[in-house]
Amino acid sequence: MEQRHLGRTGLRVSRIGLGTLTWGRDTDEHDAADLMKTFWEAGGTLIDTADVYGDGEAEYLLGQLIEGLVPRRDLVISTKAGSVPDPDRRFDGSRGHLLAALDASLARLGTDYVDLWHIHAFDPDTPLDETLQALDLAVSSGRARYAGVSNFCGWQLAKAATWQLAASGIRTRLASTQMEYSLLQRGVEREVLPAALDLGIGLLPSSPLGRGVLTGKYRNATPADSRGASEHLAPFVAPYLDDTATRIVDAVTTAADGLAVTPLQVALAWVRDRPGVSAPIVGARNAQQLSAALSVEALSLPDEICRALDDVSAPVHRYPDHDWSTL
Repeated sequence: MEQRHLGRTGLRVSRIGLGTLTWGRDTDEHDAADLMKTFWEAGGTLIDTADVYGDGEAEYLLGQLIEGLVPRRDLVISTKAGSVPDPDRRFDGSRGHLLAALDASLARLGTDYVDLWHIHAFDPDTPLDETLQALDLAVSSGRARYAGVSNFCGWQLAKAATWQLAASGIRTRLASTQMEYSLLQRGVEREVLPAALDLGIGLLPSSPLGRGVLTGKYRNATPADSRGASEHLAPFVAPYLDDTATRIVDAVTTAADGLAVTPLQVALAWVRDRPGVSAPIVGARNAQQLSAALSVEALSLPDEICRALDDVSAPVHRYPDHDWSTL
């Protein structure tokens, strides 16, 4: 699998990453082992997790598979901290919480360091410089090699990245931002992606297949074994089952038929090759699904197909994103 630099850093990652959102909950240890082995044998290196996935079970399961199945040196492990199971406070970006969460993640993962550590979301109740200081301490102590943020909107990302570049002392440059991005969700193109491109920050798209909808599996019905049929994941899929999504999925399917490939391959190739993207993070239920996603390595979409998909999925961005004089 082709390797790419993560933003303006020396860290190289496989251009498809493996997500572990369902590990330890819907994905058991046997399926997780098959997924990791399939990913590694295909040349994949970037594995993404978080301290809240499966209430920590995803990290623990990943840690059990490291070394016994795949050498630690062959992996780029990314995890996140900052989301908390508190109905009164969804996010905790305080220095104390973040560093304690990182130590707990390392213990579950069974490793001395993570290659990439993300702040899971912006915390409006904690000064941003305090949150960012946790990144500096994590990297300076060797517990994380690189750092980034996740789910920061455009101004939040730009403020954080600029602070790290301009503040005095030894600061950790933001390497990446992880955001949802697909043909069904192009909101990052409004401000996040331009900021990331300008500041040299690599974009790691989550849900690059539109929460599974872009595979076409929901065109006629909801498969019984799909996330859309799952009690706890159905609300996650539901927003992308509207008429707008149907029109885009139909276009993806038409393109796939014309290229003699699958809708999954078309949708994943589109987002993988967007400007500023380092590696889409793919979640798969089993090794067969993952192999289908990894088969996109050989596919590059023709320019005319990309333009057609761009047109059918184009978000409405007017003032102030466009030159005001043209409006």
